[in-house]
Amino acid sequence: MTVPALTIADILALPAVVPLWPTVGQALGLAESTTYQLAAEGRLPIEVIRLGRRRVARTVDLHRFLGLVPQENGAGPVYQTGPSAENSEAAGYQPAASNEESHSTAK
Repeated sequence: MTVPALTIADILALPAVVPLWPTVGQALGLAESTTYQLAAEGRLPIEVIRLGRRRVARTVDLHRFLGLVPQENGAGPVYQTGPSAENSEAAGYQPAASNEESHSTAK
């Protein structure tokens, strides 16, 4: 059974911690069994937190891994959601200008 991937808007609207499955697995494009297997082996690219029997991950870690968090220097990707984002190849992703480009245009 194929589960639809999460959109950037869906991922950015998540709470502080999210369950490994379905949220983390879907965001990474993994099957349920693969998600839990990688977590058990410590090979999932984000930290897994155990809350009793539940396994969760911090949303900020997921954002960081997917490149959805602006860099600390303020330069980072800009995202657009909506109908026009669906028509582009990389739906909703538009890289921000690098620091070098922004400094050279400011002179």
